[in-house]
Amino acid sequence: MPHLFSPFQLKGLELKNRIMMSPMCQYSVTAEDGAPNNWHLQHYVSRAVGGAGLIMVEMTDVEPDGRITNRDLGIWSDDHIEAFAKIVDEVHEHGAKIGIQIAHAGRKAEDAEVPVAPSAIAFDEKLKTPRALETEEVKEMVEKYRLGVRRAVQAGVDVVELHGAHGYLIHQFTSPYTNKRKDEYGVDLTRFGKEVIQAAKQEMPADMPLFMRISAKEYVEGGYHLDYSKSFVKAFKEAGVDLFDVSSGGEGPIRGGGKPGSHAGYQVPFAREIRRDADTPVAAVGRLEDPVLANAVIGNEEADLVIIGRGMLRNPYWSLEAAATLNKETAFPKQYRMGFSN
Repeated sequence: MPHLFSPFQLKGLELKNRIMMSPMCQYSVTAEDGAPNNWHLQHYVSRAVGGAGLIMVEMTDVEPDGRITNRDLGIWSDDHIEAFAKIVDEVHEHGAKIGIQIAHAGRKAEDAEVPVAPSAIAFDEKLKTPRALETEEVKEMVEKYRLGVRRAVQAGVDVVELHGAHGYLIHQFTSPYTNKRKDEYGVDLTRFGKEVIQAAKQEMPADMPLFMRISAKEYVEGGYHLDYSKSFVKAFKEAGVDLFDVSSGGEGPIRGGGKPGSHAGYQVPFAREIRRDADTPVAAVGRLEDPVLANAVIGNEEADLVIIGRGMLRNPYWSLEAAATLNKETAFPKQYRMGFSN
């Protein structure tokens, strides 16, 4: 049976274990031009030293006004490639693989003068009302994603992840709650996502897998449920997604549509159902920092990878601690081996 420290292969991606660092925005004040800096270098490389199999760089946006805030990373310029490549090379030096999550915040772009979205619907009363993109602008947005993926590949990443969850732009197009368009991108709510996927695949080597983060369930009143996400997962898989990173929520204020769980592993059932229904590899996320629980998710074949967020914010060496807790073999840095010996 597989376990947390079993190797994992998907197309040309070979991971030494099933542990993925969650993409978590750093909101670094010195990243105003969109390029990663020394904070990001230390942040990601330390988790590679700490034994994670796959490092996923935080939400990185395809245009300046596509960022949640002006302190987020971007990949809208060739000038960004060198800074990302430095992180990629250092992560590889310590035996981990690395990807970048490519995204656009859409109506959740807090610092954009006028945010853009599928439809002119504000997230809440605090955020600005977005401008609905014209049909030609939607097509131009697909090209911005394409160029972002191209730059990520040029920086040397091992995998690309598209952010299609948490109420950001791809999710906004996919959701009936936020997409009220009458054009081709409203008739088929998966069209924008599919076109972005296809554009990404055209820029990626044939053996490089494409991940996609999705929200399996919305918590806003009138939001979609698992049956709907199962349907768009199949459409996105057919378009070219190789693995789904299964999360939930983020599309609007949490009111009458239910609340996300706060218990350990609360999103694992979503990942398990998507994996089974679509016959696709998945990654599970959401309060999985207990190594025994994370190991059980893999051993019970509920997911192919586990994604650790808060646990790695607290402890860059979470993966090494997990190996010690589970009594599993892993490659400890020789400089730290004494700290893990009996």
